Amino acid sequence: MTVQHMKWWGWGVEGVAFSHDDKPSLAPFVQKVVDVDLNADPRPPMDFAELDVPESRLDEKLQRALTDVLGAEYVVATPLDRVVHAFGKSLRDLLRVRASDLRRIPDVVVYPADEEQIAAVLDAVVAADAVLIPFGGGSNISGSLEAPAGEERQVVSLDLGRLNKVLSIDEESGLARIQAGALGPDLEQQLGEKGWTLGHFPDSFTHSSLGGWIATRSSGMQSDKYGDIADITRALRVVQPGGTLATRAVPVTSTGPSVREMILGSEGRLGIITEATVQVHRKPAERVVLGYFFPDFRRGVAAMRAIAASDAAPSITRISDARETSFSFATRKTSKGVAKLMSSALIAVLRKRGWDLEQMCLSFIGYEGSPEHVTRQRKLVKKIVSDHGGICVGAGPGELYDQKKFDTPYIRDFLLDRGALADVSETSTSWSKLLPLYDKVVERANEAFAQLGVKGWIMCHLSHSYHSGACLYFTFAFKQAEGDPIAQYDVVKSAVQQAFIDADGTLSHHHAVGTEHARWLADDISAPGVQLIQGLVATVDPGRNLNPGKIVS
Repeated sequence: MTVQHMKWWGWGVEGVAFSHDDKPSLAPFVQKVVDVDLNADPRPPMDFAELDVPESRLDEKLQRALTDVLGAEYVVATPLDRVVHAFGKSLRDLLRVRASDLRRIPDVVVYPADEEQIAAVLDAVVAADAVLIPFGGGSNISGSLEAPAGEERQVVSLDLGRLNKVLSIDEESGLARIQAGALGPDLEQQLGEKGWTLGHFPDSFTHSSLGGWIATRSSGMQSDKYGDIADITRALRVVQPGGTLATRAVPVTSTGPSVREMILGSEGRLGIITEATVQVHRKPAERVVLGYFFPDFRRGVAAMRAIAASDAAPSITRISDARETSFSFATRKTSKGVAKLMSSALIAVLRKRGWDLEQMCLSFIGYEGSPEHVTRQRKLVKKIVSDHGGICVGAGPGELYDQKKFDTPYIRDFLLDRGALADVSETSTSWSKLLPLYDKVVERANEAFAQLGVKGWIMCHLSHSYHSGACLYFTFAFKQAEGDPIAQYDVVKSAVQQAFIDADGTLSHHHAVGTEHARWLADDISAPGVQLIQGLVATVDPGRNLNPGKIVS
């Protein structure tokens, strides 16, 4: 089996982990803000052999049908495979699997090689009145991969890992046909060999797939330039009960309600995405990410808004609030020599300007294209940054950002091993409501920490800018108290999510609905909107065989 998976108990692959040994400021920082001692002995997860893995309910008839389609090698029911495919990587998922709270896990994992085999597997599942859950990279944090706890039917996890090829590139149109199981690094390597890029780089890039991005409406770090996955995806092929849905890769069409849009964000409820035709771009001649400082978050957000309304077209516009900026500083390695002197000199300049360094905010802005284009964009942005009181601090911070951008999820596992619960929630809203929403979320999170009687920390960055608004991405952490950690997590997570809704934000900007956010769906899209989705799902999947319970009941 050539398909590789993440570790069963956390993010990423075995042997890769976060360490604070070379970050002297981090342990004191964490001790101060959440009262957790990073130097204490960690509490790693139990050995896999200690897990109480339920017996597979796969019956002989369905096993034989699946084996006839795929061959015995690709019909797998080992405990490890079944546990790996039972969850995504949300904090709730990790707490449950580490506590051996496995409930209803897949009875079998299948690895089809092509669309024809996927159709045959789906036919067999429907004939057996079983449940089929598509699986890409397993990075989901919204509960989109788990089987319903009370599901009595057989559960089949369909792993798309063997469908990992870039099938063709239409160079004249800038379109590529790519199989849905291709992980971010695989598809970028294949595109890059021919001088192209998709330009889609979510935090989960290393361990997430094209099909997963489409099924959850993913956004990437450079979506200001390339668009989110909904903009990038031009056509789809989807295996459904009774046939295969296919749309055409045309730039615009007037053919009634958009079938393509119906599949985007559908989380496996409307079929298995097997292939997509996506926009690709020539790899840019020049790419640079620069760091900037702003006196405070409000002026930084105003600058991002001004950039979005201007002729400037950067690929990244990101600003951290003061709390996240202080966390970023705490994760730096020891500065030596010239870098240390430059840092001290810069701090002296800022103090001379009257900056409150505890309110200072770090921003990253990226540029891509020809050298002439990058130069012009940098000049346009420099003027806007200066008008809002900001300064450029060069390419050093941006280079560090590029190196570390996919490592953040490892920090959550590191903290969990040491008794801290940490997770993320993100939303989007219009510019006029952005800062009031930010204030409300911080207020509600701090109220939740007080309710639990714990010392907590919430921080935020603006990560994607649009003409009318932006995405705010919140990270929260607190020390686990005595009692049920999931119940404690729910108090904080619910407070943050409810604040989104109360302040006219959406329940999620790019992490999807799944089961984690479903209770807020009617507040977000209205009860008739929920009914519309329910009707669509019931028409395509009347037997509720396709990933039941996600988005809507």
